[in-house]
Amino acid sequence: MEDLTQSWPAPTAPKPIVVIGAGGIVRDAHMPAYAKAGLSVSGVTDLDSAKAQRLAEDHDIATVYDSVADAVAANGTDVIYDIAVPPHAIAGILRGMPDGTATLIQKPMGTDLEQAREIGKICRKKGLKAAVNFQLRFSPMMMAARQAIETGQIGELLEIEVHLNIFTPWTLFPFLIPMERVEIAVHSIHYLDTIRALAGNPVGVFARSMRDPRAADFAQTRTSVILDYGDTLRSVMSINHNHQAGRKFQSAWFRIEGTEGVMMIKLGVCFDYPNGEDDELWYCKNGGKWEQIPLEGSWFIESFMGTMRNVQRFDAGEDDHLFSGVEDAYQTMALVEACFDSMKAPATPLDLS
Repeated sequence: MEDLTQSWPAPTAPKPIVVIGAGGIVRDAHMPAYAKAGLSVSGVTDLDSAKAQRLAEDHDIATVYDSVADAVAANGTDVIYDIAVPPHAIAGILRGMPDGTATLIQKPMGTDLEQAREIGKICRKKGLKAAVNFQLRFSPMMMAARQAIETGQIGELLEIEVHLNIFTPWTLFPFLIPMERVEIAVHSIHYLDTIRALAGNPVGVFARSMRDPRAADFAQTRTSVILDYGDTLRSVMSINHNHQAGRKFQSAWFRIEGTEGVMMIKLGVCFDYPNGEDDELWYCKNGGKWEQIPLEGSWFIESFMGTMRNVQRFDAGEDDHLFSGVEDAYQTMALVEACFDSMKAPATPLDLS
Protein backbone atom coordinates (compact mmCIF):
# COMPACT_ATOMS: atom_id res chain seq x y z
CA MET A 1 0.00 0.00 0.00
CA GLU A 2 2.88 2.39 0.70
CA ASP A 3 3.92 2.15 -2.96
CA LEU A 4 0.60 3.34 -4.37
CA THR A 5 0.75 6.52 -6.46
CA GLN A 6 -0.70 9.47 -4.55
CA SER A 7 -0.15 12.39 -6.92
CA TRP A 8 -0.58 13.29 -10.57
CA PRO A 9 2.76 13.61 -12.40
CA ALA A 10 4.04 17.10 -13.12
CA PRO A 11 4.06 18.50 -16.67
CA THR A 12 7.45 18.72 -18.35
CA ALA A 13 7.05 22.27 -19.67
CA PRO A 14 4.00 23.88 -18.05
CA LYS A 15 2.30 26.90 -19.55
CA PRO A 16 1.62 29.96 -17.42
CA ILE A 17 -1.87 30.20 -15.92
CA VAL A 18 -4.35 33.07 -16.19
CA VAL A 19 -6.93 33.01 -13.43
CA ILE A 20 -10.45 34.23 -14.17
CA GLY A 21 -11.99 34.99 -10.80
CA ALA A 22 -10.20 36.08 -7.63
CA GLY A 23 -12.48 34.70 -4.94
CA GLY A 24 -11.79 32.75 -1.77
CA ILE A 25 -11.23 29.34 -3.40
CA VAL A 26 -8.53 30.84 -5.66
CA ARG A 27 -6.82 32.60 -2.78
CA ASP A 28 -7.05 29.70 -0.29
CA ALA A 29 -6.52 26.69 -2.56
CA HIS A 30 -5.56 27.41 -6.17
CA MET A 31 -2.73 29.85 -5.53
CA PRO A 32 -0.93 27.89 -2.78
CA ALA A 33 -1.40 24.63 -4.69
CA TYR A 34 0.05 26.05 -7.91
CA ALA A 35 2.97 27.54 -6.00
CA LYS A 36 3.71 24.18 -4.40
CA ALA A 37 3.44 22.46 -7.78
CA GLY A 38 5.84 24.92 -9.39
CA LEU A 39 3.17 26.31 -11.72
CA SER A 40 3.29 30.00 -12.62
CA VAL A 41 0.25 32.32 -12.56
CA SER A 42 0.93 35.17 -14.95
CA GLY A 43 -2.37 37.03 -14.91
CA VAL A 44 -5.73 37.49 -13.19
CA THR A 45 -9.04 39.16 -13.91
CA ASP A 46 -12.21 39.59 -11.87
CA LEU A 47 -15.40 41.65 -12.13
CA ASP A 48 -14.22 43.19 -8.86
CA SER A 49 -11.00 44.82 -10.06
CA ALA A 50 -9.91 45.66 -6.51
CA LYS A 51 -10.14 42.00 -5.53
CA ALA A 52 -8.04 41.01 -8.54
CA GLN A 53 -5.48 43.66 -7.67
CA ARG A 54 -5.19 42.43 -4.08
CA LEU A 55 -4.68 38.85 -5.25
CA ALA A 56 -1.99 40.00 -7.68
CA GLU A 57 -0.18 41.95 -4.98
CA ASP A 58 -0.35 39.11 -2.46
CA HIS A 59 0.87 36.45 -4.90
CA ASP A 60 3.21 38.38 -7.23
CA ILE A 61 0.96 38.02 -10.29
CA ALA A 62 2.42 40.19 -13.01
CA THR A 63 -0.70 41.35 -14.84
CA VAL A 64 -4.23 42.31 -13.82
CA TYR A 65 -6.56 42.35 -16.84
CA ASP A 66 -9.60 44.59 -17.01
CA SER A 67 -11.72 41.82 -18.52
CA VAL A 68 -11.72 38.25 -19.78
CA ALA A 69 -11.64 39.61 -23.32
CA ASP A 70 -8.46 41.55 -22.54
CA ALA A 71 -6.85 38.45 -21.04
CA VAL A 72 -7.72 36.37 -24.10
CA ALA A 73 -6.52 39.06 -26.50
CA ALA A 74 -3.17 39.22 -24.72
CA ASN A 75 -2.56 35.48 -24.38
CA GLY A 76 -4.55 33.47 -26.94
CA THR A 77 -3.81 29.77 -26.47
CA ASP A 78 -0.38 30.34 -24.92
CA VAL A 79 -1.73 29.97 -21.37
CA ILE A 80 -4.03 27.72 -19.37
CA TYR A 81 -7.20 29.52 -18.27
CA ASP A 82 -8.32 28.72 -14.73
CA ILE A 83 -12.02 29.67 -14.66
CA ALA A 84 -13.07 30.06 -11.03
CA VAL A 85 -16.42 31.84 -11.21
CA PRO A 86 -19.99 31.08 -10.07
CA PRO A 87 -21.51 28.24 -12.11
CA HIS A 88 -24.05 30.41 -13.94
CA ALA A 89 -21.21 32.49 -15.44
CA ILE A 90 -19.19 29.60 -16.88
CA ALA A 91 -20.91 29.23 -20.26
CA GLY A 92 -20.55 32.89 -21.18
CA ILE A 93 -16.84 32.89 -20.38
CA LEU A 94 -16.24 29.71 -22.37
CA ARG A 95 -17.86 31.27 -25.44
CA GLY A 96 -15.11 33.89 -25.36
CA MET A 97 -12.24 31.39 -25.13
CA PRO A 98 -10.00 30.87 -28.16
CA ASP A 99 -10.80 27.68 -30.09
CA GLY A 100 -8.63 24.79 -28.96
CA THR A 101 -7.53 26.39 -25.72
CA ALA A 102 -6.99 24.47 -22.48
CA THR A 103 -8.99 25.40 -19.42
CA LEU A 104 -9.83 24.20 -15.93
CA ILE A 105 -13.38 25.04 -14.85
CA GLN A 106 -14.43 25.39 -11.23
CA LYS A 107 -17.03 22.86 -10.13
CA PRO A 108 -19.95 22.37 -10.47
CA MET A 109 -20.40 22.23 -14.24
CA GLY A 110 -23.18 24.82 -14.23
CA THR A 111 -26.03 25.15 -11.79
CA ASP A 112 -27.99 22.22 -13.22
CA LEU A 113 -27.96 19.56 -15.93
CA GLU A 114 -29.30 21.94 -18.57
CA GLN A 115 -26.37 24.28 -18.04
CA ALA A 116 -23.98 21.31 -17.99
CA ARG A 117 -25.28 20.28 -21.41
CA GLU A 118 -24.74 23.80 -22.72
CA ILE A 119 -21.19 23.90 -21.33
CA GLY A 120 -20.45 20.55 -22.97
CA LYS A 121 -21.78 21.77 -26.33
CA ILE A 122 -19.64 24.91 -26.19
CA CYS A 123 -16.51 22.90 -25.35
CA ARG A 124 -17.10 20.44 -28.18
CA LYS A 125 -17.90 23.15 -30.74
CA LYS A 126 -14.78 25.15 -29.86
CA GLY A 127 -12.53 22.11 -29.40
CA LEU A 128 -11.64 23.20 -25.88
CA LYS A 129 -9.39 21.01 -23.77
CA ALA A 130 -11.60 21.50 -20.76
CA ALA A 131 -11.77 19.79 -17.38
CA VAL A 132 -13.90 20.47 -14.31
CA ASN A 133 -12.20 20.92 -10.95
CA PHE A 134 -13.70 17.89 -9.17
CA GLN A 135 -10.55 17.69 -7.11
CA LEU A 136 -11.37 15.16 -4.36
CA ARG A 137 -10.68 12.31 -6.80
CA PHE A 138 -7.17 13.81 -7.24
CA SER A 139 -6.40 13.89 -3.50
CA PRO A 140 -3.51 11.69 -2.28
CA MET A 141 -5.85 9.42 -0.29
CA MET A 142 -8.30 8.89 -3.17
CA MET A 143 -5.54 8.41 -5.75
CA ALA A 144 -4.14 5.65 -3.54
CA ALA A 145 -7.56 4.12 -2.87
CA ARG A 146 -8.45 3.99 -6.57
CA GLN A 147 -5.17 2.25 -7.41
CA ALA A 148 -5.65 -0.20 -4.52
CA ILE A 149 -9.06 -1.14 -5.95
CA GLU A 150 -7.74 -1.42 -9.51
CA THR A 151 -4.82 -3.65 -8.46
CA GLY A 152 -7.04 -5.96 -6.41
CA GLN A 153 -5.51 -5.19 -3.02
CA ILE A 154 -8.90 -5.33 -1.31
CA GLY A 155 -10.31 -8.02 -3.58
CA GLU A 156 -13.70 -7.59 -5.24
CA LEU A 157 -15.26 -4.25 -4.32
CA LEU A 158 -18.30 -4.77 -2.08
CA GLU A 159 -18.96 -1.58 -0.11
CA ILE A 160 -18.50 2.17 -0.48
CA GLU A 161 -19.98 4.07 2.44
CA VAL A 162 -19.67 7.81 3.04
CA HIS A 163 -20.57 8.89 6.58
CA LEU A 164 -20.47 12.48 7.79
CA ASN A 165 -21.71 13.61 11.18
CA ILE A 166 -20.08 17.00 11.69
CA PHE A 167 -20.76 20.65 12.40
CA THR A 168 -20.41 22.90 9.37
CA PRO A 169 -20.66 26.67 10.07
CA TRP A 170 -23.12 27.44 7.30
CA THR A 171 -23.12 31.12 8.25
CA LEU A 172 -19.77 31.35 6.44
CA PHE A 173 -21.65 30.85 3.16
CA PRO A 174 -24.45 33.45 3.01
CA PHE A 175 -24.48 33.25 -0.80
CA LEU A 176 -26.08 29.79 -0.41
CA ILE A 177 -29.17 31.16 1.36
CA PRO A 178 -31.23 31.93 -1.78
CA MET A 179 -30.26 28.67 -3.50
CA GLU A 180 -32.90 25.96 -3.89
CA ARG A 181 -30.24 23.25 -4.16
CA VAL A 182 -27.56 23.34 -1.50
CA GLU A 183 -26.14 20.24 0.21
CA ILE A 184 -25.92 17.83 -2.73
CA ALA A 185 -25.16 20.50 -5.32
CA VAL A 186 -22.40 22.21 -3.32
CA HIS A 187 -20.97 19.62 -0.92
CA SER A 188 -21.96 16.00 -1.55
CA ILE A 189 -21.33 16.43 -5.26
CA HIS A 190 -17.68 15.79 -4.34
CA TYR A 191 -18.56 12.40 -2.84
CA LEU A 192 -20.81 11.40 -5.73
CA ASP A 193 -18.05 12.31 -8.18
CA THR A 194 -15.44 10.37 -6.21
CA ILE A 195 -17.65 7.30 -5.93
CA ARG A 196 -18.00 7.42 -9.71
CA ALA A 197 -14.20 7.66 -10.03
CA LEU A 198 -13.83 4.57 -7.84
CA ALA A 199 -16.69 2.41 -9.09
CA GLY A 200 -18.11 3.87 -12.28
CA ASN A 201 -21.70 4.92 -12.84
CA PRO A 202 -24.55 3.41 -10.83
CA VAL A 203 -27.66 2.17 -12.62
CA GLY A 204 -29.95 4.16 -10.35
CA VAL A 205 -30.19 6.28 -7.23
CA PHE A 206 -32.49 6.99 -4.30
CA ALA A 207 -31.97 10.29 -2.48
CA ARG A 208 -33.47 12.51 0.16
CA SER A 209 -31.97 15.86 1.15
CA MET A 210 -33.61 18.11 3.74
CA ARG A 211 -33.31 21.25 5.81
CA ASP A 212 -32.57 21.40 9.52
CA PRO A 213 -33.98 23.93 12.02
CA ARG A 214 -30.42 24.38 13.32
CA ALA A 215 -29.50 25.84 9.90
CA ALA A 216 -32.93 27.14 9.03
CA ASP A 217 -31.86 29.64 6.36
CA PHE A 218 -30.48 26.93 4.07
CA ALA A 219 -32.56 24.70 1.83
CA GLN A 220 -30.80 21.44 2.71
CA THR A 221 -28.00 20.49 5.11
CA ARG A 222 -28.72 16.75 5.59
CA THR A 223 -28.70 14.04 2.93
CA SER A 224 -29.24 10.31 2.49
CA VAL A 225 -28.33 8.58 -0.78
CA ILE A 226 -28.42 4.96 -1.93
CA LEU A 227 -26.59 4.23 -5.19
CA ASP A 228 -27.72 1.13 -7.08
CA TYR A 229 -24.76 -0.89 -8.37
CA GLY A 230 -26.58 -4.18 -8.66
CA ASP A 231 -26.45 -7.19 -6.36
CA THR A 232 -22.79 -7.11 -5.24
CA LEU A 233 -21.65 -3.55 -4.59
CA ARG A 234 -23.53 -1.54 -1.94
CA SER A 235 -22.95 2.21 -1.87
CA VAL A 236 -24.60 4.62 0.58
CA MET A 237 -24.13 8.15 1.85
CA SER A 238 -25.31 9.56 5.19
CA ILE A 239 -24.57 13.27 5.62
CA ASN A 240 -25.39 15.49 8.61
CA HIS A 241 -23.78 18.93 8.82
CA ASN A 242 -25.46 20.03 12.04
CA HIS A 243 -24.07 17.81 14.81
CA GLN A 244 -24.04 19.95 17.95
CA ALA A 245 -22.39 17.62 20.48
CA GLY A 246 -18.70 18.30 19.94
CA ARG A 247 -15.76 16.46 18.38
CA LYS A 248 -15.87 13.10 20.20
CA PHE A 249 -18.43 11.39 17.94
CA GLN A 250 -18.06 13.53 14.86
CA SER A 251 -17.11 11.58 11.74
CA ALA A 252 -16.19 12.23 8.13
CA TRP A 253 -15.12 9.00 6.50
CA PHE A 254 -15.19 6.87 3.37
CA ARG A 255 -15.31 3.13 4.12
CA ILE A 256 -14.21 1.09 1.08
CA GLU A 257 -14.52 -2.64 1.65
CA GLY A 258 -13.76 -5.64 -0.53
CA THR A 259 -13.65 -9.41 -0.26
CA GLU A 260 -10.03 -9.35 0.95
CA GLY A 261 -9.62 -6.09 2.85
CA VAL A 262 -10.94 -2.67 3.75
CA MET A 263 -9.81 0.97 3.64
CA MET A 264 -10.97 3.80 5.88
CA ILE A 265 -10.40 7.35 4.64
CA LYS A 266 -10.74 10.36 6.93
CA LEU A 267 -11.80 13.64 5.30
CA GLY A 268 -9.85 15.93 7.60
CA VAL A 269 -11.00 19.23 6.09
CA CYS A 270 -14.55 18.59 7.32
CA PHE A 271 -13.60 18.80 11.00
CA ASP A 272 -13.51 22.21 12.69
CA TYR A 273 -14.08 23.80 9.30
CA PRO A 274 -12.31 25.80 7.92
CA ASN A 275 -9.35 24.88 10.15
CA GLY A 276 -9.54 21.16 9.45
CA GLU A 277 -7.50 18.19 10.58
CA ASP A 278 -5.12 15.85 8.77
CA ASP A 279 -6.51 13.44 6.20
CA GLU A 280 -5.92 9.77 7.00
CA LEU A 281 -5.84 6.51 5.04
CA TRP A 282 -6.06 3.20 6.92
CA TYR A 283 -5.89 -0.33 5.52
CA CYS A 284 -6.68 -3.71 6.99
CA LYS A 285 -6.32 -7.04 5.24
CA ASN A 286 -8.87 -9.62 6.32
CA GLY A 287 -7.75 -11.12 9.64
CA GLY A 288 -4.88 -8.64 9.97
CA LYS A 289 -4.21 -5.43 11.85
CA TRP A 290 -5.07 -1.90 10.87
CA GLU A 291 -2.15 0.06 9.45
CA GLN A 292 -2.05 3.77 8.65
CA ILE A 293 -0.69 4.60 5.21
CA PRO A 294 1.45 7.77 5.16
CA LEU A 295 -0.02 10.43 2.87
CA GLU A 296 1.89 12.89 0.69
CA GLY A 297 -0.62 15.64 1.37
CA SER A 298 -4.31 16.36 1.76
CA TRP A 299 -7.51 17.13 -0.11
CA PHE A 300 -6.84 20.82 0.58
CA ILE A 301 -4.54 21.79 -1.04
CA GLU A 302 -2.63 19.02 -2.83
CA SER A 303 -5.59 17.78 -4.87
CA PHE A 304 -5.70 21.16 -6.64
CA MET A 305 -2.20 20.45 -7.92
CA GLY A 306 -3.45 17.32 -9.66
CA THR A 307 -6.34 18.85 -11.55
CA MET A 308 -4.18 21.55 -13.11
CA ARG A 309 -1.28 19.18 -13.77
CA ASN A 310 -3.61 16.87 -15.72
CA VAL A 311 -4.87 19.76 -17.88
CA GLN A 312 -1.31 20.96 -18.49
CA ARG A 313 -0.11 17.49 -19.45
CA PHE A 314 -3.13 16.80 -21.70
CA ASP A 315 -2.61 20.11 -23.48
CA ALA A 316 1.03 19.16 -24.08
CA GLY A 317 0.21 15.62 -25.24
CA GLU A 318 1.77 14.00 -22.16
CA ASP A 319 -1.55 12.61 -20.88
CA ASP A 320 -3.94 10.74 -23.15
CA HIS A 321 -7.10 11.81 -21.31
CA LEU A 322 -8.54 14.33 -18.89
CA PHE A 323 -9.43 12.47 -15.69
CA SER A 324 -12.15 15.02 -14.88
CA GLY A 325 -12.83 16.26 -18.41
CA VAL A 326 -16.16 17.85 -19.25
CA GLU A 327 -17.56 14.62 -20.71
CA ASP A 328 -16.86 12.77 -17.46
CA ALA A 329 -17.94 15.71 -15.32
CA TYR A 330 -21.24 15.79 -17.18
CA GLN A 331 -21.92 12.28 -15.90
CA THR A 332 -21.41 13.51 -12.32
CA MET A 333 -23.87 16.32 -13.03
CA ALA A 334 -26.33 13.75 -14.41
CA LEU A 335 -25.99 11.75 -11.18
CA VAL A 336 -26.63 14.88 -9.12
CA GLU A 337 -29.71 15.61 -11.22
CA ALA A 338 -30.91 12.05 -10.71
CA CYS A 339 -30.66 12.60 -6.95
CA PHE A 340 -32.91 15.65 -7.19
CA ASP A 341 -35.32 13.78 -9.49
CA SER A 342 -35.47 11.00 -6.90
CA MET A 343 -36.48 13.53 -4.26
CA LYS A 344 -39.59 14.35 -6.31
CA ALA A 345 -40.78 10.74 -6.23
CA PRO A 346 -42.97 9.74 -3.29
CA ALA A 347 -41.76 6.97 -1.02
CA THR A 348 -43.70 3.72 -1.13
CA PRO A 349 -46.33 4.00 1.60
CA LEU A 350 -46.42 1.44 4.36
CA ASP A 351 -49.29 -1.02 4.22
CA LEU A 352 -49.98 -1.93 7.83
CA SER A 353 -53.32 -3.58 7.21
